[in-house]
Amino acid sequence: MLKLILLLVLTEAFFPFKDDIAILTKFKPSQSEGEECNGPEIISTAGSEIPSSSEERRKEFESNLQKAGLELETEDKKESEDGKIFFVKIHAPWEVLITYAEVLNIKVPIRENDITPRVENPLDCVLFPLRLPEKVMHPEPDYFTAPFSKDKQELYLINDESTFFSPSMRNRIVNYILTRCPYGTEEGKKKFGIKRLLNNGTYTAAYPLHDCQYWKKASDPNCDSERYTLYMEWARFLRFYKEQPLDLIRKYYGEKIGIYFAWLGFYTEMLFLAAVVGLICFLYGLFTMDENMSSKEICDPAIGGEIIMCPLCDRDCEYWRLNTTCESSQYSHLFDNVATLFFAIFMGIWVTLFLEFWKRRQARLKYEWDLVDFEEEQQQLQLRPEYEAKCTRKKRNPITQEMEPYLPLTSQAVRFCISGATVLFWVSLIIASMIAVIVYRLAVYAAFASLMENTQTLQPISGLLTPQLATSVTASCLNFVIIMILNFFYERIAIWITDMEIPRTHMEYENRLTMKMFLFQFVNYYSSCFYVAFFKGKFVGYPGGYTYMFNRWRNEECDPAGCLIELTTQLTIVMAGKQIWGNIQEAIVPWICNWWGRRKARNNPENLYSRWEQDHDLQTFGALGLFYEYLEMVIQFGFITLFVASFPLAPLLALMNNILEIRVDSWKLTTQYRRPVAAKAHSIGVWQEILNGMAILSVVTNAFIVAFTSDMIPRLVYYYAYSEDEDSPMSGYINNSLSVFQISDFPERNKPKENPENFFICRYRDYRYPPDHERKYLHTMQFWHILAAKLAFIIIMEHVVFIVKFFVAWMIPDVPADVKAKIKREKYLTQKILHEYELEKLKERLCQGDKQATEKEFIATEGRMELSRAM
Repeated sequence: MLKLILLLVLTEAFFPFKDDIAILTKFKPSQSEGEECNGPEIISTAGSEIPSSSEERRKEFESNLQKAGLELETEDKKESEDGKIFFVKIHAPWEVLITYAEVLNIKVPIRENDITPRVENPLDCVLFPLRLPEKVMHPEPDYFTAPFSKDKQELYLINDESTFFSPSMRNRIVNYILTRCPYGTEEGKKKFGIKRLLNNGTYTAAYPLHDCQYWKKASDPNCDSERYTLYMEWARFLRFYKEQPLDLIRKYYGEKIGIYFAWLGFYTEMLFLAAVVGLICFLYGLFTMDENMSSKEICDPAIGGEIIMCPLCDRDCEYWRLNTTCESSQYSHLFDNVATLFFAIFMGIWVTLFLEFWKRRQARLKYEWDLVDFEEEQQQLQLRPEYEAKCTRKKRNPITQEMEPYLPLTSQAVRFCISGATVLFWVSLIIASMIAVIVYRLAVYAAFASLMENTQTLQPISGLLTPQLATSVTASCLNFVIIMILNFFYERIAIWITDMEIPRTHMEYENRLTMKMFLFQFVNYYSSCFYVAFFKGKFVGYPGGYTYMFNRWRNEECDPAGCLIELTTQLTIVMAGKQIWGNIQEAIVPWICNWWGRRKARNNPENLYSRWEQDHDLQTFGALGLFYEYLEMVIQFGFITLFVASFPLAPLLALMNNILEIRVDSWKLTTQYRRPVAAKAHSIGVWQEILNGMAILSVVTNAFIVAFTSDMIPRLVYYYAYSEDEDSPMSGYINNSLSVFQISDFPERNKPKENPENFFICRYRDYRYPPDHERKYLHTMQFWHILAAKLAFIIIMEHVVFIVKFFVAWMIPDVPADVKAKIKREKYLTQKILHEYELEKLKERLCQGDKQATEKEFIATEGRMELSRAM
């Protein structure tokens, strides 16, 4: 069977004057020749012709490529490593490049930048070990640029036609042609674009080639060997402490990938400050563990050892002594202390600083990478080939005044309804799985309580590993497995329903997919943390009137030391598990796949295993490769902002992961993946709005965590209003926070089967009147005082943090002043250069006696220059 594989190839090392693209054709013998048939089409012999439909599509497509000005060159299959592959190289001559450079509004150099560079940073000497060589950091001089125009070629700095357009520019130009080149008409519809040919099996791959091997430079001295440089200076793990060569990344991979690594690097730098402050808060909790009066009273045999607690489950659980939770209460203090409040407020301000300073960094990159005038509207006008192919109706575009395809409103409504129903179904599935995990918690809790109370071998760790913690750990692990399974299926569903909606542009497609995936993963990853933080232990009831789920399972209680330690456990397992699993998926899986695919070819001589074949054996980065990278980091951002009050070490874990993430991403992109098609982007897109939304939500969640999940507010209320010992204000807090229940009041459903020590009363965590009070088991005034204090704290904390956030955002301009000045200066000088060029051309025409070049036109051109100077 004959199959074709199309590869976008840039082979400057072999064709220094042309932009090359290789099309690879693969023959597979029939089963009669002793080999398995693993393709969709079967023919009798290896030399048979392609089935007519594929053959016709291929020939017409290649013929239309030639009509567009591209040149094709075929490599015989005998030259390939397995003798079954054809490479058809597509050369883009200079005329094609300049034509489409004007169409795509590509900016090119017109004069070297003469603006004085920024003043040297006095810390440069200290930061010298982190610096990379200047040639790596800034591979090209800084130029003033202007959109390319074929009529003004002499205006631009064209020293060498073979190097005037960078690899990423040529990459974009050829990809633009391929995605819009027609190949025929089927069922009355016009068919075009390489993507459809890939989908229907005419070709099986399309990608640009790397410029050299990553472990050695190209043999051609004219080749810059940028892949090798990136590997040596950026992608190796031993360079983790070095800055990133963003300009070289942008030059080799394009602005879209460059802006991602710029954002990831800046995010990691900002995490360093949050990690240091979080570590200090953690150390504060560690050093003050012995001074915590609550854990002292719980661990004291005369206090905690004498307090008999009510059973934690119905019938099967026994009465237990409070001091059995001594170790867990001590460790709870690590995260539930006064530093928790400080860190929650600090992170609310930190996230604002991060987002505002990133805007400034992004503005500087926009200027340095010639993206200031790049507007998303330019891409809005470029329809997706899939949209053009599937929409048969046409209407006039009010902007371009040209007829273009459109999707009727009724069809859009139906597709959106189906899409919304699908998303709602999967979100409901997540909620159902979370409820199933809660049921698991409630069902196995009694088993853990009975096992840990009656098994002698667990006695040494029973103080640390309480039934609540054991249930929380196993439930967190189960929840993580469910999260991974649901993610696997939903990723495919989200792509399917987004394709079904037929978005108009690529940007619209990415934005819709982004919102679907983020909504799903937000619910998927954070639902269990929201449950532990805001629901667990809040609707328990009391021993005489417990609350039940589905009238069967009794709602679980928090540990006597609070639910914060369980939230910390949940957060750690899900966050750390996701990061470990993500690194395995990103690094180890591609490496194993590449090793398996190339295990035989590695033994072949270089001339039999060409560079395009080697790149073909690499993994595909895909159009959504960056989407998944952003999504992973944004979900991590949620962990360290939404729930950071419960775990001050979360930024430190994120920092260590991101240091590794940068090198893993760079390593896999440089060594394990085909070179992706270059694309332009002047920002991180819709992710910026998602980060802003999460930053605002984080203030609310952390305020509620401090108020309702930690024990800080009840302790403060006791300290200021109910303490009776002036010398030790917190003494007696534990006894005050536990209510009394008379065992004889137990309903038969709740009463333990055994009471060997004949206890008459037991204690439980709540603020209710004792059994001998006229309002027995109703909430005391202290309960309402604490509730009022919690609500007041939430209001005050939110307002304080929001005021500081908005003040900081107002104080920090989005664009640095020096960048604003440089943008204005460059626009002025660029306009001046263009006007002077037009003036010179007009003078030449006047001197040559051109009647169309009137004196009034000359005066108008000079007047325009004067106005430009004045402005």
